Amino acid sequence: MSHLPAGKLPNDLLAQLLSSVSSHDPRVIVGPGVGRDAAVIDNGGPKLLVAKTDPITFATDLIGWYAVHVNANDIACVGGTPVWFLATVLLPEGCPSSLPGEILQQITEACDSLGIELVGGHTEVTIGLDRPIISGAMLGEVDRQSLITGADASPGDTIILAGGIAIEGTAVLAREAAASLLAAGVQQQTIRVAANLIKDPGISVVRAATAARFAAQVHAMHDPTEGGLATALRELAELSGCNIQIDRDTIAVLPETSAVCEALGLDPLGLLASGALLIVASESDCERVLVSIKKAGASAHRIGSLVEGGHDAIMLVNGEPIPLPVFERDEVARYFSERSG
Repeated sequence: MSHLPAGKLPNDLLAQLLSSVSSHDPRVIVGPGVGRDAAVIDNGGPKLLVAKTDPITFATDLIGWYAVHVNANDIACVGGTPVWFLATVLLPEGCPSSLPGEILQQITEACDSLGIELVGGHTEVTIGLDRPIISGAMLGEVDRQSLITGADASPGDTIILAGGIAIEGTAVLAREAAASLLAAGVQQQTIRVAANLIKDPGISVVRAATAARFAAQVHAMHDPTEGGLATALRELAELSGCNIQIDRDTIAVLPETSAVCEALGLDPLGLLASGALLIVASESDCERVLVSIKKAGASAHRIGSLVEGGHDAIMLVNGEPIPLPVFERDEVARYFSERSG
């Protein structure tokens, strides 16, 4: 029997598992699926309910801040507004008594920054943990006519990347592996800037997602998280039912990410990437979307397009097509697993 590495399940295994899940409730508009950012439920009101749950397992520093933003991002990716948050906080035995209050403050500050209400959760000290873990649950709302499911994506559509890669992974490594980065020759100033990426430019894509959907009819949105941009692009191909072709030269990799990845032997395309947003829109709307996102204060670039075919992803490097890399686990997970081993 094979053993699974640390990180989220491979997409093919997840798809196999989800194939046995059937929906019996007609109120479920969007249920579980590879590449689907959130569930959508019709509760009979003027707006649809959007629900998402996501854990934070790699980071320990600012873990509450991460938990709110990664869950809010997924609500925004279906065109919704994040409204209510619940957090299950699991703490290791022997942790400082100040830690619960520190995490709660991080959660409330992040909620306040997005106008989200903390409405509940659970906190406990748990046997067998070596670090805190948070599992967040975010609820939001979306107007019926504003729901984005990816069903409208079609060949010829443009793929836009808002934000650079990989903000979250770079910040996590700078905060959790600073000594290793210094030993590998990364400058202290670079590590400080990398650690602060969690706040500047930050990992929230809510503003960019809102700007995009108000600028044009967006066909799909997806935020790269665990497994990095490469995994997210493959998930986007699955979601849209199209092949994807991207130009490697157009992908904005943050300079701090390049420095961190080079020092630790990691690939930026497979690095935890919250803070980036993939947007699919018609070619005729591309420029309008780019301008709107930039006015909202985020960077944005056209990186490729959807093409005929099914569920494959090709990357152009110096004009030559090669398969997009496949990462069995996120590069952050690989680094920490190999270091602990």
